[in-house]
Amino acid sequence: MSIQFDFSNVMETNIGSTHGLRLDELESLTILGKEIQQDLREKAKSNELGFYNLPYQDELVNEITQYAEHVRKRFTHYVHIGIGGSALGPIAVHTALRDSHYNLSESPKIFFPDNVDPDWLEELTRHIDVSKTLFHVVSKSGGTAETAATTLYFMDFLVKELDENFYKNLVFTTDPVDGLLNQIAREYPIKCFRIPPGVGGRFSVFTPVGLVPAAIAGINIKKLLAGAADMAKRCDTDDLMHNPAFLFAAIHYRYMQREKNISVMMPYSNKLRDLADWYCQLWAESLGKRFNINKEKVETGQTPVKALGATDQHSQIQLYVEGPNDKVVTFLEVESFKNNAPLTNHFTYIPEFDYLNGKTLGQLLNAEKSATELALTNNERPNLTIKFSDVSEENVGAYLFLLEAATAFAGGLLNINAFNQPGVEEGKIATYALMERKGYEQKKQQIETLLAKKKTFLLK
Repeated sequence: MSIQFDFSNVMETNIGSTHGLRLDELESLTILGKEIQQDLREKAKSNELGFYNLPYQDELVNEITQYAEHVRKRFTHYVHIGIGGSALGPIAVHTALRDSHYNLSESPKIFFPDNVDPDWLEELTRHIDVSKTLFHVVSKSGGTAETAATTLYFMDFLVKELDENFYKNLVFTTDPVDGLLNQIAREYPIKCFRIPPGVGGRFSVFTPVGLVPAAIAGINIKKLLAGAADMAKRCDTDDLMHNPAFLFAAIHYRYMQREKNISVMMPYSNKLRDLADWYCQLWAESLGKRFNINKEKVETGQTPVKALGATDQHSQIQLYVEGPNDKVVTFLEVESFKNNAPLTNHFTYIPEFDYLNGKTLGQLLNAEKSATELALTNNERPNLTIKFSDVSEENVGAYLFLLEAATAFAGGLLNINAFNQPGVEEGKIATYALMERKGYEQKKQQIETLLAKKKTFLLK
């Protein structure tokens, strides 16, 4: 297992003094960084910051592993019902560590319907046997509109197929005590896994939220957590200039001060593409805040963008190399691919193909990464690389924890609460009001008043 963090191409010695950072700019943050680190340690010890303790769960690993064995014997399909942090982490782990065409050959077939598009959900019902499908409902409160609605949607099919035995095809991951799903579980003997207190949705991939579907798909969750635990030790070192979480946060913080407010995550591996998707929610929802800890208006944050190498060399890189210099690009690179046989030029009469003869697709992909890195660096565009020795459980676990810890450090540097999401809550409340949920009548009236005042500009 190996994860390396290369920040050479943000330093002024490599990209120039206009857009590069000096070493002392990062070192000067270590005094504050040590205060942040101590605060994170104390909050982790009191379980206020629960994700820091998640790599160490041997008992839970055994429980989930045994449960997954039972599921794999009984069910032919698995449907994961969740949205946002309840889905993005599980999806990222699955696509990274399972065959890209998993559902064509493996069982149970795994589905993540993480939106309430009615056509999309209807199409899924045509491809599953509901009577042999396990539906995993993931919501801490149980009241998230999209998760509740999707659950009710599939309940129609479950009740029709199984009648009063519908509950045998359900499993919940929710709050240890409170929440609407617990009310259902008190009525029916439904298996429940728990999201520990102090763990928000976007930090929940190492809870049953992510571990249950991973284990059902045959992923070694013990190794996944071992990789996270190894990275947790690296991110807890007092030598902050050798702490990858602190450095990732400090670099982005310094660039936010320079108004580089876009963070691009660009994996050069299809296996890792959804790790970038997961990062987008983690970085955006954690750092995008109107007010700081002191209630001062700051409107801070960095817009995360996902790209895929080499695909997006042909769509986005032109902008990154020659457009506004307002971005920090983070590459994800894989050193060793599992399947990487050399190519043969069967068309010997076309000498233009000869340079590929004896080379591998992995060599080409990494050469394209190096070329893009060089183009950005030559044009004074800051870029970083997180290098995976290979795509393994340990390395994926290490990457996930690294970015979670970096997010916590970044929140401290920005002096904001990285663990709430008031902007999301505002949208949730408005949704409840528009859907006429009981208790939100006053909010509905406020919305209707605002809509009545709205001037409409509409082309038909």
